[in-house]
Amino acid sequence: MEELENKYIELLLKKCLNFKKSKSLFIEYNKINQRFVDKVIAEAQKMGINDIAIDCIDNDILKEKLLNTATEDMQNDPFFNKNLWNDYAQKDASFLMLETLVPHAFDGVPAEKITMANKINRSTREIFREKETTYQISWCIAALPNEIWAYELFGKHEKAYEKLFNLLMQICMVDTKNPIESWNKYLEKTKELTTKLNQLQIKKMHYKNKLGTDLYIEMPDKVIWTSIADMAIQYDMIVNMPSYEIFSSPNYQKTNGIVYSSRPLIFAGALIDHFYLRFENGKVVDYDAQVGKDILKGIIESDPNTSFLGEVALVNYNSPVSNTGLVFNSTLIDENASCHLALGEGFGECIENGLNMNKDQLLEKGINQSKNHVDFMIGTDDLEIEAQTKEGKSLLFKKGNFNI
Repeated sequence: MEELENKYIELLLKKCLNFKKSKSLFIEYNKINQRFVDKVIAEAQKMGINDIAIDCIDNDILKEKLLNTATEDMQNDPFFNKNLWNDYAQKDASFLMLETLVPHAFDGVPAEKITMANKINRSTREIFREKETTYQISWCIAALPNEIWAYELFGKHEKAYEKLFNLLMQICMVDTKNPIESWNKYLEKTKELTTKLNQLQIKKMHYKNKLGTDLYIEMPDKVIWTSIADMAIQYDMIVNMPSYEIFSSPNYQKTNGIVYSSRPLIFAGALIDHFYLRFENGKVVDYDAQVGKDILKGIIESDPNTSFLGEVALVNYNSPVSNTGLVFNSTLIDENASCHLALGEGFGECIENGLNMNKDQLLEKGINQSKNHVDFMIGTDDLEIEAQTKEGKSLLFKKGNFNI
């Protein structure tokens, strides 16, 4: 395990991030992963990275603050402020966000407080968000295991953590002889598939499966499909570890029909499961969830544009994550198991010249703008996607997988 940890740290620092513009590093992590972070810091220092800042999340302290702070007082409470992120973004620091799931950490916290904390989190680091979304800085969100998560998945026995750790290392190709070379080969193949998608010039897609999904999504003019392969080529970084998606942004005003979730959604530590969204002219007009409906309501109503789509992502159901047979209950992992969508903010890089446009110009071109971006999974083993392309209709996905 120690050898794999070292290889993972090398992959994160030397491939996923780059330090070409700055020798500063910002690390966000959960206190439960402190030992791993200490190793990351030590390795970064060996590379000459000595300006290192941390944002350590202590779930116990955070839960206490959420329970004991009035919702209307949270906005002005320094505890929830993330301005330090802006300070390091102005230094062009590289940002490593180590994500782990701690099940039930925020059970009993009112939904509106979870939603408010997430809103403040994003709104108080606007300089970081601007530089992140335009790739002016390097950043990576990477998965880490912990024992509580492992016990939730496999039961409380001594091998649970080791099993989860090994699965994540497998999914991230850290268990290969040379993880960096393995990812380089994957990036080459993904670039080929992304090129095919862009050559199709997709105008509209129709999603159908046995869950009941019957959804039409229209794409903006001069749409661009992209992936971590494009970012690795253009910006020399991998922004998600793992990442097996090819994604774009739809025309946010032109989604119609109904879509059903295929995997649970964990939002700020809270569970939303077995839900559907119905769209008319791009907007969510009806929704329900067997679990977490109040959290889903808070997301949809958190700002005017979170009720519109910002992302459409294509992922083979036959993926390294899906093939584990597990639902990890972590969006970072589970979104790489199947096709997914996202409510909220869209991506400027997904239309021609979009990174040079301001928010109003992007909205005019059909790219949603929001303070939120919430992914949810919709892919199944029977999902079919029929695409309207420049050549006519094409069956883009068949039985959950690419058909091109």
